[in-house]
Amino acid sequence: MTSSIAIVTGASSGIGAATARRLAAEGYHVVAAARRADRLDTLVKEITAAGGEATALTCDVTSDESVAGLAAAVGRLGRPVTVLVNNAGGARGLDPVETGSISDWQWMFDVNVLGTVRVTQAFVPALDASGAGTIVVLSSTAGLIVYEGGGGYSAAKHAQTAVAETLRLELSGRPIRVIEIDPGMVRTEEFGLTRFDGDADKAAAVYAGVAEPLVADDIADCVAWSVTRPHHVNIDRIVVRPLAQAAQHKVHRVL
Repeated sequence: MTSSIAIVTGASSGIGAATARRLAAEGYHVVAAARRADRLDTLVKEITAAGGEATALTCDVTSDESVAGLAAAVGRLGRPVTVLVNNAGGARGLDPVETGSISDWQWMFDVNVLGTVRVTQAFVPALDASGAGTIVVLSSTAGLIVYEGGGGYSAAKHAQTAVAETLRLELSGRPIRVIEIDPGMVRTEEFGLTRFDGDADKAAAVYAGVAEPLVADDIADCVAWSVTRPHHVNIDRIVVRPLAQAAQHKVHRVL
């Protein structure tokens, strides 16, 4: 593993940063990609201080030009690319379909769905050439079942799940695995703030009374386990929720 590259998008915080740390600990040279260069630099310094290998590359997955630049920069590193983790994504708003913001829906589709497609298209040739490629798509339980107020996010995540399932069919016979990971309730520092336009109280209310929601390291552990299986083993889908969340609408809270 020490000579191969694992690319993680959305690596500046949350699940992406945790995944970058974990894959570096597994021996990959991690390419941490996101928009915020300062956060990426801090992450790479942390990884290298711990004995890992990492490179920070800025990238906006909603831009064709930026993704092309990422692919070119990775190519210049001169190592095989064996893992791509499509983690960049997010939610905006919790409004009914009837009154939802079209611009929020557009952002969610561009980041979650088209971002995954852009980055995947850019790296399939390198993953194929490695002879042992793996694509991980970080979707959500919202990609499997809908809920009130989540129309835009659920629609985007359903589409992202469809991309993962279609990729697996289309890449059959080629040396590229496609793994989908669908987390439920995960508490990270930014997901809720992005969804509620910086309202910390609304973001915190989602986890009220839940003593142990999932955290970013839990999802990073799922990514690391799935990509380090023998390459003939494809983990099609992992659905992971905290014990307190029995289903999308069933959450045990102690208030």
